[in-house]
Amino acid sequence: MGFFGALFGIFGFVFGFTGGIVSGYYLFIYLQPSEVKDPDTRPLVEYDSSTLERMLPEIPLWVKNPDYDRVDWLNQFIGTMWPYLDKAICKMVKDVTKPIIAENIVKFKIDSVEFETLTLGSLPPKFQGIKVYTTEEKELIMELSIKWAGNPNITVSVKAFGLKVIVQAIDVQVFVAPRITLKPLVPSFPCFAKILVSLMDKPHVDFGLKLMGADVMSIPGLYGFVQDIIKNQVANMFLWPKTLAVIVLDPSKAMKKPVGLLHLNVVKAQKLLKKDLMGKADPYVKLKLTDDNLPSKKTTVKKNNLNPEWNEEFKFVVQDPESQTLELDVYDWEQVGKHEKMGMNVIRLSDLAPDEPTLLTLDLLKNLDANDLQNKKSRGNLVVEVTYNPFKEDEESPESSENTDIVEKAPEGTPSGGGLLVVTIHEAQDLEGKHHTNPYVRLTFKGEEKKTKHIKKSRDPRWEEEFQFVCEEPPINDKMHVEVRSRPPSIGIHSKENLGYVIISLADVVSNKRINDNYHLIDSRNGRIQVELQWKPS
Repeated sequence: MGFFGALFGIFGFVFGFTGGIVSGYYLFIYLQPSEVKDPDTRPLVEYDSSTLERMLPEIPLWVKNPDYDRVDWLNQFIGTMWPYLDKAICKMVKDVTKPIIAENIVKFKIDSVEFETLTLGSLPPKFQGIKVYTTEEKELIMELSIKWAGNPNITVSVKAFGLKVIVQAIDVQVFVAPRITLKPLVPSFPCFAKILVSLMDKPHVDFGLKLMGADVMSIPGLYGFVQDIIKNQVANMFLWPKTLAVIVLDPSKAMKKPVGLLHLNVVKAQKLLKKDLMGKADPYVKLKLTDDNLPSKKTTVKKNNLNPEWNEEFKFVVQDPESQTLELDVYDWEQVGKHEKMGMNVIRLSDLAPDEPTLLTLDLLKNLDANDLQNKKSRGNLVVEVTYNPFKEDEESPESSENTDIVEKAPEGTPSGGGLLVVTIHEAQDLEGKHHTNPYVRLTFKGEEKKTKHIKKSRDPRWEEEFQFVCEEPPINDKMHVEVRSRPPSIGIHSKENLGYVIISLADVVSNKRINDNYHLIDSRNGRIQVELQWKPS
């Protein structure tokens, strides 16, 4: 019976299994609905932004939002520069945190806090898109979407009370949407004075934190607590409309333009203090206007004279009469060795009445320290005549002054006095030297010569350099010689080359006040140069 029971069991399993397969196939095939309904579809334009973000979480903003532009070029640039940016950023972090750490280790009685390792890893941040706003103000506003899932290795060693603790931050993820504003826009490089940074939404920050080799963030409840603290603290400091301001240029100095001329006549000096053991002094006067990048001006040297008379005139371009001062230093000229300072004094431009000649007798001092007892010693005096002439303002509407494309018309009548000729060398195109092309520009006006910096190996150089020439009278009948030359390499047998020149008549500049034009260079096949000239009457 046992044999037959086992045999019937085997047959029952085989027939039961086969019957089950056949029945299941029948039910699956023949009991399916005969009518198949089309799936419910909707165009993407009918979904709101939050639904699209859930459906398409990793699609860049320039795809989901047409206001954002793709910045693949920027990602490629950051990717190439990242190894160098990593080192530069880490060095900056160490320099910034060093004084903060030094201040707090004493406060909290910590022996030391040091970075054992500091690297941002090999994965650079990704810019998902950029949006640029246009406003009526002198500013540029950009909104960026930045995601960084990096692999940094930041290890900090803390020593306190005889113990050493190692803290390591790993697997950092940061998603931020900053708004960057460059304002105000100014005519000095880099063309903006401040950078204002705000966050348009709370940032997402995720990271791992190892303490003594154990992952602290795995502690229940700690991860969410740390997340909330970081988001709230960062939001309190930088969430719009709050901003982080980074000063790039002093706006007051960046916007300054010439406002007048300072005429100075160095008349004479009296009772100068004798410096040489044998004979008398050989004095001369050195003149310098503060906040002026131009070199100092000097009088001639008067040999063996403690009461010299010069009657020499000088002119200075004034940008801010409220803050600028004229420094006058009297030196004893030496044929060998350093010239010895005999005394000095200053003239504050704010003390001068406009258009009124003032005769001043200045007592020479050792320095400007009022408490220095050596200033009580008599060093002689310096007699000068000084006049500040502010430029005349053109009668024009505010609308025309805002539009730089409109040529400013001169006021009625030809200027009777002198003025300032401002020359800006912008750029050149299609320059070509025979042996080398390292161009610079040489300006010649009434025997006075000025040069731009030279640019290495460039056929299309850009200088953006400004030069100023003080004129006794309007240069109606004068011309300016603008020559482009090439400086040879430091190692080589070739000399300087002439890449072309142009002679500009200044009559139109006086009548129109401003000319900005491209000039074809003489003795050049295709070379051109862009020169802007402005005339400011006194």
